[in-house]
Amino acid sequence: MKKTLLFLLLVFLSKLAFSQKTLEFDFDFARFGYDSSSNFIEFYYSFGQDDLGITASDQGFKSIAVLHIEIQDTLTKQTFVNKIWKIDNPVADTAKRTTGKSLIGVIGIPIPTGNYKCTVTGSDGSDSTKMKSIVEYIKVSPYINENISVSDIQLCSNIKQDNADSTSIFYKNTLEVIPNPTMLYGVGVPILFYYTELYNLKMESNPKDFILKSIVYNSKGARYSSKSKKISQSNNSRVEVGTVNISKFPTDTYTLALYLVDSVSNVGMTSSKKFFVYNPGVKDTQQVVKMNTDVLSSQFNILSEEECDQMYEKGKYVAMSKEIDQYNDLDSVQSKRQFLFDFWKRRDTEPSTPENEFYNEYMERVRLSDDRYGTINRAGNRTDRGRIYVLYGEPDQIDRYPSDIDKKPYEIWQYNQIEGGVIFIFGDVTGFSNYELLHSTKRGELRDDNWMARIQTN
Repeated sequence: MKKTLLFLLLVFLSKLAFSQKTLEFDFDFARFGYDSSSNFIEFYYSFGQDDLGITASDQGFKSIAVLHIEIQDTLTKQTFVNKIWKIDNPVADTAKRTTGKSLIGVIGIPIPTGNYKCTVTGSDGSDSTKMKSIVEYIKVSPYINENISVSDIQLCSNIKQDNADSTSIFYKNTLEVIPNPTMLYGVGVPILFYYTELYNLKMESNPKDFILKSIVYNSKGARYSSKSKKISQSNNSRVEVGTVNISKFPTDTYTLALYLVDSVSNVGMTSSKKFFVYNPGVKDTQQVVKMNTDVLSSQFNILSEEECDQMYEKGKYVAMSKEIDQYNDLDSVQSKRQFLFDFWKRRDTEPSTPENEFYNEYMERVRLSDDRYGTINRAGNRTDRGRIYVLYGEPDQIDRYPSDIDKKPYEIWQYNQIEGGVIFIFGDVTGFSNYELLHSTKRGELRDDNWMARIQTN
């Protein structure tokens, strides 16, 4: 912790010490939905006004900030954007050079699907040797699709809902959203404002409300703030804004994580953003074991220990024996969250995408099996039919025999693409609609060529 405090103190002091001989320039960005093939990326910039030289103009004096954005496709090496903006800033009194104020702005660009190298350079229009370049690698995966999505989190110094200036460059969706490209809060900036957008909320298969949780963690995983609210499906997309009071946070690096969770299907999306706090007068009293930051910003980090156990039981069908032993040895909620994160990450069929397609499909099968095959005392995914459905998906053919004269009800499921074609036969042996697996030609499953005898009524 002492190293973190020292680092942040040096960063803070360096801004003060070097502001008179180098350019103070900060940059941030956030991705938002645009269309089915693109995202709209907002680039936020901040120039320290004291570092910009002053030149004469017809109207008096001004300083000029120069912003250069170059975006290159990392696959094709083609330049997608290469543009320079000059921002004039009128100076009323040249004698007052130490204002401590910043020149803040935003540039928005729609960018199609792909991976990009983004180089952003800020410079002084009156002295080109005063400059600073920042390189970011940006992945664009469109938010406008069939799955619930959460945009990036935009960190702000203020969000005006009442009396918002519709002519402001920061005006969007009836709000005046003023960015904080420095991502630094604490002394002088005690309140963190944030803005995000939610997409594809209407789900015909599950019309229930979502839960949106916002949680702040420090660099060691200690939770400093937590809020939650219900999100209805009345609109397919919506804006969410919020605040976090930073005044009592000790100096450290923090993560703001938003979790949009469908509690029925256990499918959710997360978005997270790091920020920095400098509060030298606040003492850190937290003693926490450091956690993986990827876990902190995942949907698993909001699960209680009971919810972790329930999620594990649902995924147990695809667990290896050593993974089962590992989970049985875990004795804390933190370790169980870490296990679940790693467990599903290993099974992600498309790791290059922000979503875990395998997890989403698996949990959708769990939800459908619960709807279709549940009994009075057992969840659908824990029945024999539910287990087979979760593991192998929708059968190619189902033959149902509910009322043969001399037999109890039974079903034959056929999968044509597994091992050249296999069948599963289920029977209502007890008469309580709990169909048991009687026979299968799938390797590793129950095989009983005399299964018919178990459902004979005579």
